[in-house]
Amino acid sequence: MLINPIDLLLWTFRRNESDVVKLYDSLSPIMEVSTGGDMLNFGYWDNSTPHPIDAQKRLCQMIGEMAEISAAEVIADIGSGILGPAKIWSSQYPSLQISSVNVNFSQLASVDPGNNISKINSTARMLPFSNSSLDCVIALESAQHFKPIGDFFSESNRVLKDDGILALAIPTAIDNSSFSNLGILKFTWSSEHYSQKNIVNELSKNGFKIIESNDIGKNVYSPLAEYYIHNRSELRKKILSRYSKYVEKILFESMKKMQSASENELIGYLMLKCKKLALDSR
Repeated sequence: MLINPIDLLLWTFRRNESDVVKLYDSLSPIMEVSTGGDMLNFGYWDNSTPHPIDAQKRLCQMIGEMAEISAAEVIADIGSGILGPAKIWSSQYPSLQISSVNVNFSQLASVDPGNNISKINSTARMLPFSNSSLDCVIALESAQHFKPIGDFFSESNRVLKDDGILALAIPTAIDNSSFSNLGILKFTWSSEHYSQKNIVNELSKNGFKIIESNDIGKNVYSPLAEYYIHNRSELRKKILSRYSKYVEKILFESMKKMQSASENELIGYLMLKCKKLALDSR
């Protein structure tokens, strides 16, 4: 697969919805080729997760538990990718109704959703659900692309039932992130680089109370980078079967910078459990 470096720069600098779609269409197969799986998240790594797929499944399970989907009837997975997480939740809870929302039509069209998963091609800024209709809204490593993120929070508040849960797993960066401190990540980390403070403020402005907050960055970035570095020879062969050498080189350099940026606390990874506030408590 050939990727024009100029296109890559434009997608990174503009970062509108069309650019994000093109970016994922072009680069998400790297994750699939490297892992052999159908999930696009970084994963949660510990001693029980030796492989990216194990780490990705673990993160899916963690966000599902945080969102209390075992007690839910109807949920929405926003920025659902190719439905890897939704399929896990569906197999665990067959009676759960899952709406997988993705602005990327080609990703949705490429997968069979199964019985209790509905595919919905829509933006996160205007969710196609009626007021107070969902028990839970999940954004698993997707909300970093939503611009402005406050619109997504506002829509999540609208569609959630009273005391409904919004669960987020989202990469973050320090307030003054720039090329001088993030280096290559400023270009290859093609998201909005929201800070924890910005996310917290936007949640409060849009009617949410944070019930639980965990920064799991140390269990995300360094172990993922270590896995890539230690297995680079094998992974490089897989990636070069689809991509050019410069793409793999950029990925490798980004992994190293991601590791150092995490260790220097320039980037983080928030897991948030938020509850919709009743109108009379705001």
